[in-house]
Amino acid sequence: MTATDDRTPEGLDAGSSRRLFLARLAALSAAGATGATVLPGVAQAAPAPASSAPDVAASAAELADPASLTVGQAATAIRGGRLTSQALVRACIERIAAHDGTYRAFNTVLADEALARAKQLDRRRPKSPLHGIPLAIKDNYFTEGVLTTANSFIFADFVPPYDATAVARLEGAGGVVVGKTQMGPLATSRATTPAGVVTTLNAWAPANPDISPAGSSSGSATATAVGMALSSIGTQTGGSITGPAEAQGLTGLKPTMGRVSLHGIIPLTYTRDHPGPIARDAMDAAIMLTAMAGPDPSDFRTLGLPALPDLVRAATPVRRGGTTALRRRTRIGVQPDFLAVEGEVLAARQAYLAQLASIPGATVVEVPFPDEWELLTGSAFNNVRLPERAEPFLPWLKEDLRLFGVSVLAWLGGLVLSGDEYLKGQRAKTVLFERTMDQVFEACDVVVQTGPVPFDILGLPEIAFPIGFTAAAGSTPALPVGTILGGQPYAEDRLLEVVAAYQAVTDWHTRRAPLPPTGRAEARRAPAERSAGTLRLDALEAARQAQ
Repeated sequence: MTATDDRTPEGLDAGSSRRLFLARLAALSAAGATGATVLPGVAQAAPAPASSAPDVAASAAELADPASLTVGQAATAIRGGRLTSQALVRACIERIAAHDGTYRAFNTVLADEALARAKQLDRRRPKSPLHGIPLAIKDNYFTEGVLTTANSFIFADFVPPYDATAVARLEGAGGVVVGKTQMGPLATSRATTPAGVVTTLNAWAPANPDISPAGSSSGSATATAVGMALSSIGTQTGGSITGPAEAQGLTGLKPTMGRVSLHGIIPLTYTRDHPGPIARDAMDAAIMLTAMAGPDPSDFRTLGLPALPDLVRAATPVRRGGTTALRRRTRIGVQPDFLAVEGEVLAARQAYLAQLASIPGATVVEVPFPDEWELLTGSAFNNVRLPERAEPFLPWLKEDLRLFGVSVLAWLGGLVLSGDEYLKGQRAKTVLFERTMDQVFEACDVVVQTGPVPFDILGLPEIAFPIGFTAAAGSTPALPVGTILGGQPYAEDRLLEVVAAYQAVTDWHTRRAPLPPTGRAEARRAPAERSAGTLRLDALEAARQAQ
């Protein structure tokens, strides 16, 4: 393999990848304004390749606590006859019953349904790594016959007639849904009731509701971090997969726009919503995304994309000469503000960069911000997402603003942006993409970030994962320190290769949040009926979190 090949997404020429993505970015922006339902034929749709099966052995001690296993470990144990799906699902259901009264990660728990499905799956031969694996689903994904509220007054009684495509694919791969998770109202803030009362707590700090679980997918993240599910799915528009993953010591993968269908997901922003997994490590994220991804005739954004690479292979660490190495030589770019922090976070970031640089095949390089970075990523252009948010909900906005509860300001903002501002913002997005590719990715293959921008704006892939912990101090517990890597279009495999290698030589991702004393078994009760704390977001704070 040549040096040039090393720097391109596996199986896809980088120049072709860029041209394809730019054409789709322009078409998607136009579709958002015109309501078009088809994209130009910029590529042939190709099915995802069959994924290889992971081989991640668990020790006898690890198997004794099934709810703390990774998906890879559980899949290997089920395939080898050392664990049954019933035992695994029961362990998660028991943990929900014992502890969700404290964490409040779930809106709906499907204990009986999950156990019945696990019993059926134990009669079948595993055909997928997700066979018999308990999963948690964010409550904005349609689930057939199961209440789906998006934590909103609008959908308080909504029971979908079908599954979202992503949910159907996870269940088709053998996944077992144990419940629907808490979220920010209509995905606009950390998880709260529609009126703004905080529900879900950070898995590492259940005694302190002021320590945020981060982002609207916080229920999914907390469920995974506590072991009430082995993995989960969320959605990201402004950091709601990567944020909760960073805050709770998890690995969250936001794929390229179009990799996963949005069909059957209550929308937030037409051109920036991304479904994706929140998992315990790179392998689990790869297993989840492999099942979720692929063309869907019900979502034109998914059609005509390059084939999904073998992500499980990408997430399998490589060893050369007895040492963990990168599968391909990779330039890891670091932007100017990454070390502009202090204290324990600075120390964690410095150690992280040093560890990356020590892995054979990795080169850590400094990369600049693109020209006019602050302008192109600031509110002047970034606010184009607001009318996309408001437009599908106009009937409810006209009917009664009280239906939007604490998040009302985030929706009203979309009604006041002028048409010329919207068009300028869409053009600015194209400029931002070109400059990111020309001025950042010209010098690197993946880029270390301090936040989800600009990859949310552009629809590029990114992955968050833990790189350390702060020290406990007084009543403040030790908390995870995370980071984000961003990648080029359709290069989820490159991100997984880097993270898998890093996780092979560190143990941050293996640490599990300590469980509090057993709480009351009140997981099936509605959030407003629980003995929750009284922390409440007001409309201004909810709007700030929605930015």
